[in-house]
Amino acid sequence: MIVVSDTSPITSLLQIDRAELLTRIYSEVLIPPAVRHELVVFHPVRPAFIRTVPIVNPSECEKLLELMDAGEAEAIVLAKELGAEELLMDDAAGRRLAQKQGLNVIGLLGVILESKGRGFVPSVRDLMDELESRAGFYVSEPVRNLILREAGEL
Repeated sequence: MIVVSDTSPITSLLQIDRAELLTRIYSEVLIPPAVRHELVVFHPVRPAFIRTVPIVNPSECEKLLELMDAGEAEAIVLAKELGAEELLMDDAAGRRLAQKQGLNVIGLLGVILESKGRGFVPSVRDLMDELESRAGFYVSEPVRNLILREAGEL
C-alpha cells in the first residue's frame, strides 16, 4: 500500500512516542521534501520507515501554495503522482481539496481507530488524551464523541 503523509500526523505521533503505529499499519510512509524539511525542525532523527520522495512536477505545487503550506501542497501532489491509496492529513482545508482531487484522506484519528481495530492500542480515549496533553492535538467534543463511539468506548 502506498501512503503519503503531511507533517502533522507524524509529528503528533512522534511527540507521544507512538510513531510505530504508522509502521504497523503501513510498513512505509512516504513524504515529500517540504514535509521532511518541516519534520527536521523538531525531529532531526526520523524513523527509518519514513522515506522522502521528490515531487516530479513542482509546478503543480505552485498552484496549491496560495491555499495551503508547502508540506500540505507537496503531500497532495506526491499522493496524486504516486497513485497513493491513502493520504495522511489533518488540516481540514487540505483534506477537502485532496478529496476533491480524488484522494482517499485519513487523519490521525483515523489512524488511531485503525490501530484500535487491529489491536495495536487498547484505548482510543487514552491515546487522544495523551495527544492532547503532550502534543497539543485538539479534538472538538463532537468529533471526540464520534471517534469514541466508533471505537466502542462511549
